[in-house]
Amino acid sequence: MNPEETAAGAVRIFDTTLRDGEQCPGASLTSEEKVRVAHQLARLGVDIIEAGFPAASPDDFAGVARIAAAFADAGSPTVAGLARAKREDIDCAWQAVRAAAHPRIHTFLATSPLHMERKLGMTPSQVLAQVKTAVARCRELCDDVEFSPEDATRSEPEFLVEVLSAAIAAGATTLNIPDTVGYALPDEYGALIRRLRAETAGGERAIWSVHCHDDLGLATANTLAGLAGGARQAEVTVNGLGERAGNASLEEVVMAIATRGARIGLTTGVVTREIAKSSRLVSHLTGFLVPPNKAIVGANAFAHEAGIHQHGMLRDERTYEIMRPETVGLEGTRLVLGKHSGRHAFEARLGNLGIELAGEALQDAFHQFKRLSERKRQVTDADLLALAHDEASRGERFQLLDLQVCCGRPGMPTATVRVSDAQGAPRTGSAIGEGPVEATFRAIQELVGSEARLLDFELHGATAGEDALGEATVRVAIDGRRVTGYGADQDIMVASAKAFLAALNRGFHGTEEAAQAPHASSSRGAQR
Repeated sequence: MNPEETAAGAVRIFDTTLRDGEQCPGASLTSEEKVRVAHQLARLGVDIIEAGFPAASPDDFAGVARIAAAFADAGSPTVAGLARAKREDIDCAWQAVRAAAHPRIHTFLATSPLHMERKLGMTPSQVLAQVKTAVARCRELCDDVEFSPEDATRSEPEFLVEVLSAAIAAGATTLNIPDTVGYALPDEYGALIRRLRAETAGGERAIWSVHCHDDLGLATANTLAGLAGGARQAEVTVNGLGERAGNASLEEVVMAIATRGARIGLTTGVVTREIAKSSRLVSHLTGFLVPPNKAIVGANAFAHEAGIHQHGMLRDERTYEIMRPETVGLEGTRLVLGKHSGRHAFEARLGNLGIELAGEALQDAFHQFKRLSERKRQVTDADLLALAHDEASRGERFQLLDLQVCCGRPGMPTATVRVSDAQGAPRTGSAIGEGPVEATFRAIQELVGSEARLLDFELHGATAGEDALGEATVRVAIDGRRVTGYGADQDIMVASAKAFLAALNRGFHGTEEAAQAPHASSSRGAQR
């Protein structure tokens, strides 16, 4: 898509869930999970997938390379890799993305006085020279080059114009203006985009992009203001995932354009009915739950409880809904599942939740569902997600078989755990801890031989009532990496054990993948 095509109002959606979103502490994904998300993003219809930061670690390189190889067909989305404005980063990014049908190198360098002086220790003239050199190197390797002046909204506009003009002259094809720390107000940001487009030499040859963080809760508003100012690429993440308060939310930006398109004169190529599936997949894999009141994809986004609202909805849905739930891939009427439900209804609900099971895995999950429905009056979506997660974990290196915990006063909290290893052989062990959770985690660590360090443990009820489902999320550090595990069960100790074992299994996967990946320099945690 060239600037002439975008001038008519077509907005390119640049999804950075796998790069900026994954930089959110605790949201790391394995290479296999990244590929799974990337395929869903392709079904969603995004134009560009920023697959990661290849130079950050061997595992990041492996993830980006796997995604690039998976999108080698002409009709695939563009696959971008992020690189600092350094030759070694740029060359590493190119090696990672080069197998894609449409590769892109995205390089960045800070331009605000604060960042140049305090973070980079560079003068404006040095920054300008490095931008020229870096972008030129990108263009030697790749025809599609994006440049971002980090902390653009706190940079001097005159210097921004100088840097962006140099980037265009060196070969940049997309100019991205990041509100790195979520500082701008919508009117300021829109005006900045208009000024830069008007004053940057050669700017008419480039696609202008917006990348907004949500520190003041203005990411979506700023993104729309930048698009109104003439930008034609929006950088977003599923569920607004990202560092600190997150990024502009893909679903919010896309549905604002879809719902108010006639007013703002913009369109996207996103297949909106895939939004809910994408949201659920990212939430499930990262362990970051979507708040019930989250716009577009929250559990309450299309729920109505007040009597006056219900009366209006019965008369005409338009009284309280500005978009239909089916538009984003949700059911207009919730299908209630119970012990009388059949296999087709069960499979259909799984599909609506973005869960794909087939063959023996589907049959096993259905049998588990039938057993669960005999104990519960109503099986919820949370129950189904837990069943699917348990079924998926059957192929993991270690699986939880049995757990028995003794605790209380007087006495010492003790946990006895039985797991099966990769060959299916059972292992049993016990441990003592300050509490039942610590005892359980210690027993598991001793059985699987892990040196993981617990960083965070969360436990909450996914459903209400006496038969409530407990959900546990565990974050651990393994060999300097942070990984997340999720578990769910009606027994909260079993849920906790499942979550901890899931995190350890993911840690083992990451270690194996990193050992097979090419060496890359460490630069984890860059942001724009």
